[in-house]
Amino acid sequence: MRSHEPSQRLRIFTTCPMSSTDEQSACVRRIENVARWSEDAGCEGILVFSDNRQLDVWLVAQVIINGTKNLSPLVAVQPAYMHPYAVAKMIATFAFMHGRRVYLNMVAGGFKNDLLALDDPTPHDERYNRLIEYTTVITRLCTESRVSFEGRYYRVKNLSLMPRIPPALVPGVLNSGSSEAGQAAARELSSIAIEYPKPSAEYGGESSASDLSRGIRIGLITRETHADAWAVAHARFPEDRKGQLAHKLAMQVSDSAWHKQLSDRDPAESDRDPYWLVPFQNYKAMCPYLVGSYECVASEIARYVNSGYRTFILDEPVSALEMQHVAAAFDRAQRRSAAA
Repeated sequence: MRSHEPSQRLRIFTTCPMSSTDEQSACVRRIENVARWSEDAGCEGILVFSDNRQLDVWLVAQVIINGTKNLSPLVAVQPAYMHPYAVAKMIATFAFMHGRRVYLNMVAGGFKNDLLALDDPTPHDERYNRLIEYTTVITRLCTESRVSFEGRYYRVKNLSLMPRIPPALVPGVLNSGSSEAGQAAARELSSIAIEYPKPSAEYGGESSASDLSRGIRIGLITRETHADAWAVAHARFPEDRKGQLAHKLAMQVSDSAWHKQLSDRDPAESDRDPYWLVPFQNYKAMCPYLVGSYECVASEIARYVNSGYRTFILDEPVSALEMQHVAAAFDRAQRRSAAA
């Protein structure tokens, strides 16, 4: 899944299993397997979720690093959990002990009830203002020998980070870009703004907002033929009334812009349209899916790329074979995009 042209280089991440859904004995084994499948398929990294129900993200990142050679953990970082100096120290420790780079997925919100349980009632847009300060302290500690910072939320004075981080291992930074506040934060931080995409046809195939580095979070189910792909999709994600009720409940406790945007979309399904929301609407996935033949899905991916999206965070893979199917679609998409 590596791009053939530097200007068209795509960053492709998968997603780590959520530890809250696993039995203790199976949890670590699943994390190791998914990480290995992702690395074997040529992915850049793997997203590690963070909320009050999950295992500590940094200890999960350690499992990923121990089980792979080059895969980068994309660690979800929540300001409510940890001081920015502690985050920078974790990054420096991974760099020193393992010679490995991590990415940071900067989380402004999450589940509202999680934040209230931590006595954090900060409004949505204000959380992004806090996130800008938080991330600025982390990135400056990773790149400067001594840092002083005076903000509304964070203040440090003559703070230095040891051991120093080699320039090649300074972390890449992503944050949610589905809201105006999230996009403003991405501009301020020069981070990658991650969106939950609309169907590619709604972007018109023209690159926009060139001042932003953009990415999307998406699931893929693809096979040689359309019929085979949809058969797999319906078997994996059947309609589930219990899941639909769980989705509605989650909507009530979430103030995330992307959650509302996806929930408000028309759920109509057509086997001619690869954009599929059933897994999201049945609370089986936290992103839209693309379903169809290699050529169909590749065409959709290429349209996203030609609209300016260079980073893809894929849903959790179910097997090594599934990653081979995904790689086949991405290889075709990159050839289409390079030709365009």
